[in-house]
Amino acid sequence: MALRDLTDIDLERQVAALSKELAALKRTVTRRGGGYYEDGRDMAVDAWSEIADRVSRGLPHVRRRARMVEATARDHPAATAAVGLVALGLIAALVFSRR
Repeated sequence: MALRDLTDIDLERQVAALSKELAALKRTVTRRGGGYYEDGRDMAVDAWSEIADRVSRGLPHVRRRARMVEATARDHPAATAAVGLVALGLIAALVFSRR
């Protein structure tokens, strides 16, 4: 065998070994990526559950306050209209001042 044949065989072996190593690395990355995805999903579910718990605990208080505001608005319609007009005026002033 010539030196060239030995070099070709050696290069083929190296390429085959690198291909196997690359395939192993791809499998490792796939497993780790799946794990990171699972961890991220679990964290999102936990955060969503915590938010839902906080909202559900605060909702009765918000409902009570809304009923109080509704009763006040019913008792004082002129003041309610004035506050509404002032709020609209402020919003309009902000919108037109940016142009």
